[in-house]
Amino acid sequence: MAHAPMSVKDRKNVLSGLKVREAMRRIAVHLPESASVDEATRCAIKFKVSAILITGREYQALGVVSKTDLMCAYYAGLPLETPVSTIMRSPPLFCGMDDSLDAALDTMRSKGVHRLYVRGDDPDQAIGILAYPDIVGLLYRYCHKCEHNTLRTRKVPSIFNFSDTFKVRDVMNPSLLVFREEDILSSVMEGLSAHRIGAVLIRGRNNLPSGVVSKTDLIMAYRHGIPPTAEAATIMSSPVRSCDHNEQLVSAIQKMIFSDVHRFFVYRDNPDNIVGVLTLTDAARVRSGSCRACVSSRIRL
Repeated sequence: MAHAPMSVKDRKNVLSGLKVREAMRRIAVHLPESASVDEATRCAIKFKVSAILITGREYQALGVVSKTDLMCAYYAGLPLETPVSTIMRSPPLFCGMDDSLDAALDTMRSKGVHRLYVRGDDPDQAIGILAYPDIVGLLYRYCHKCEHNTLRTRKVPSIFNFSDTFKVRDVMNPSLLVFREEDILSSVMEGLSAHRIGAVLIRGRNNLPSGVVSKTDLIMAYRHGIPPTAEAATIMSSPVRSCDHNEQLVSAIQKMIFSDVHRFFVYRDNPDNIVGVLTLTDAARVRSGSCRACVSSRIRL
């Protein structure tokens, strides 16, 4: 007897049944509570991390200093010699190695955080970290092994419906925060903080995209003593990294992973017409790799 096709909502996503231990990274960057803001900025820049764990004498996890916290210190005019304990957020949010990735992602979304620390045998110590890029990396590895991967050149079985594949436009954030080259950095920081985003698009006097100012750019400016009254053009990164809104999501993810970037600005028709932004956070929230209805049993590792 023939069975009705399985609906999308009935299918498991790739994260179903996977554990935190399969995506987490071991803790590599941490600082003692006596460290200065300057040391935290240097660590964030050198190791390309979005947050630093602050530990006590027995390496117990006391708090977290993120790029957002460092940006706020810059905005507030705090000296670089300020102890990190002054600006850290406490306590860190934890998950267990054997927690499901689905549950961890739900916690990250409900708490409005971009990472969870992973506890080991000692409940006060962190042995790992789970962030959105880690989840995307795991999804990408699954997609890369899938026989239906749209990046493969060989023919795929006819049972696969290409309308199920995600495009960038399906996942991107259409809300776009834009500043001009002559806007001052303090205004940019206010916008980043109010909208809880990691970077803004900068337009030139011809109204065309000319660069990007990220939190990384701002904390580098902080370290180099550039005043918050300086213009955005002083520190912006250029050119604007972008992708087409019709590009396959898995292709855009691949480019971000191998370029070691966390976002692409998305254009329609031509690169000057920016209509949104795609981040690794957006990609992680899909939970299903490159397909709307990715079936775990279809994946072979």
